[in-house]
Amino acid sequence: MTSSLLHPPAHLPPNVALQLSQQAPTLLQSTPSAISPYSLSSLWSAAESAELWMTYENLMLSCLRTGDEQSAHQCLERLTARFGADNERLMALRGLFQEAVATDDAALKQVLEEYDTILKKDSSNIPITKRRIALLKSLKKTTEAITALNQFLDSSPSDAEAWAELADLYASQGMYPQSIFALEEVLLITPYAWNIHARLGEILYMAAISGEAGSEKYLAESIRRFCRSIELCDDYLRGYYGLKLTTARLLTGRSQPSRQAKSDSALATPDSKTLERLNETATAKLSEIVRRSVAGEAGWEGFTKSEVIAAKALLETDAVKISR
Repeated sequence: MTSSLLHPPAHLPPNVALQLSQQAPTLLQSTPSAISPYSLSSLWSAAESAELWMTYENLMLSCLRTGDEQSAHQCLERLTARFGADNERLMALRGLFQEAVATDDAALKQVLEEYDTILKKDSSNIPITKRRIALLKSLKKTTEAITALNQFLDSSPSDAEAWAELADLYASQGMYPQSIFALEEVLLITPYAWNIHARLGEILYMAAISGEAGSEKYLAESIRRFCRSIELCDDYLRGYYGLKLTTARLLTGRSQPSRQAKSDSALATPDSKTLERLNETATAKLSEIVRRSVAGEAGWEGFTKSEVIAAKALLETDAVKISR
């Protein structure tokens, strides 16, 4: 079996997910269609393994991404036969399948009602709770999704994924202070997550340019977060992109700090010389990433194409300003 099936397919590039789904008929034929959970022989069977069930689950999700509903349904049925329809994880996977095959919002609302029915019987069903929140988001019921996430976090405050999702929902509504708070909660749980440090830097930057009071404080903290992200991951493109953007804004004087912002700021804004050095460092690293990624050099292929294009555009814009 391909090793890609042992990783969550949401993290796989679309072309890899497509390749996996195309292999689905062959994989399903070469693996057992059913294994009894109560068969003594299954205890010594090589086919009965955690990797097998992980393969079925990830293959199902890859097939749903590419529209192969028939293969996805076969995977779901095999998992259900093994673990039972009352298994909480299987209930969530079945709900996800129903969401994927739904043809309109009316069908999705029917799935939402099914989630509500399940939660009335067992409010502690975490997989269904999360699927319900995801479906509320899909149906553009953002306020209800935020309320549901806050209720979930009251009982599960250490769920970093839920805090990150809440931060994104707050940001989508322009509620930047609330989004910042949620991301800070994520970092209390995962302090070395460089992507979250960079995401927090992005939200702080968005708060600064949105007209929120204390823009200087937000920009100073944004620089600090971007620096931390690249300290933890030396080749993190988004960290360098954000650092260049933030330092450039301060250097060009687009953000004029008020006296109130200065007095309230717990973190002093770096001086011009430091800002220039940080901007130069970010520019040099972004240039290297773009050059080596575009050239397809070994070890530089993992960058998202859209992010490389954005970095290139930022560098070109900066070059035009300098030439003028």
